[in-house]
Amino acid sequence: MSETSRRRHFSVSEKVAILKRHLLEGTPVSQLCSEFDIKPTVFYGWQRLLFENAHLAFENGRQGRQAKAAENAKDQKIERLEDKLQRKNEVLAELMEEHTKLKKDLGEL
Repeated sequence: MSETSRRRHFSVSEKVAILKRHLLEGTPVSQLCSEFDIKPTVFYGWQRLLFENAHLAFENGRQGRQAKAAENAKDQKIERLEDKLQRKNEVLAELMEEHTKLKKDLGEL
């Protein structure tokens, strides 16, 4: 690569489209490399990344639902605890008010 030439950057969707042409349509790697002016090592690097991370495509659906359900359960628990804390604070406020009034009535304040 000369000093004046710049490195090409492909978007994720472009990389997937190039890999798809090879894997699904059977386009030879050499043809794709010539067409897109990339080295075979670059192509095979993309392919390696695709296969190393392909399991995420299958996990996201199930884990996404499980994570969302867990988050909803956590949110509901937080809401219940906040309500309980609010009730406790109200009861304490009433008790403190009655205690202060009783002390005043007894002349301790």
